[in-house]
Amino acid sequence: MVKLIKAIPLGALLSWLVSTLVGAAGSTGGVLQIQHLVVRGADLYGSWPLFALGTLLAWAILSMMA
Repeated sequence: MVKLIKAIPLGALLSWLVSTLVGAAGSTGGVLQIQHLVVRGADLYGSWPLFALGTLLAWAILSMMA
């Protein structure tokens, strides 16, 4: 359970980085469903499927390291 909690920020970081790179190019990423938000003039990109996959990947890597 602790490993899953540690994996959540890593999944969020991976999701933010990939979504920003793909979304800034004007793509929606297909199955990644990258969403574009504008908050006070700042462009933000995010993807729930990518967040879930990134968290799962980080959790698996953290579990294998134990």
